[in-house]
Order: sequence, then C-alpha cells, then structure tokens
Amino acid sequence: MNMKDIVEHCLSYPDSYEDHPFGDGWTAIRHKKNQKIFALIFRLDDRLCINLKCDPNHAGTLRDTFADVQPGYHMNKEHWNMVYLDGELSKPDIYEMVRESYHLTQPKKLKKSE
Repeated sequence: MNMKDIVEHCLSYPDSYEDHPFGDGWTAIRHKKNQKIFALIFRLDDRLCINLKCDPNHAGTLRDTFADVQPGYHMNKEHWNMVYLDGELSKPDIYEMVRESYHLTQPKKLKKSE
C-alpha cells in the first residue's frame, strides 16, 4: 500500500480532513468536529507506517498476531498501534483497523435530556 492509497481511504470517512501538524513527513487525518487524529501516517526506517487508535483489549491480540503491528510510535502504547503498510497485512485488514480508529476517536454524541 502506498501513501496515496491510505490517505484516500482515510479521507473517504465522513467529516475527515488531512493535516500536517508535525511538519513534512507526517500526515494526520482528523475528524472535522473535534479535530482528533484517527490516523497518523509517516515513514520510519524508510517504511511507510500508520498509527491507529485501538481498543486496548484488541491491541495486544493484533500485535501478537501480526509482526507488522507494533505499539504506537510516539503515542500511548496501550491505546495506539503502529502498522507497517508495506508488509504482510492485507488492505482489508488495514482498512478494518482504520475503521476502528475512526470510530474510537469520533465526536461523542450528546445525550438527549428527558
């Protein structure tokens, strides 16, 4: 998977936008309403990577199952995974992780008062 493919996929989610808060080489995909990052794309040791938020109960399972899933680079290791995009993982596997990250970081819905 290349940079263009993953950015296009992330931007296909509703109300998302591309940002570069850390300068060249770092692409953040955020929610428009709360500005939370749900995907952070970068190169590490000349490999294309993405940080994605993950349920802590699921994060360890993914790391144990796939060598290309590691604790989040420069992120909370309990809640974020770093995924190498040029390795063994299929597009559907990566896209499912993006979907989970998008949902975990989306704006909270307000409860209607009775």
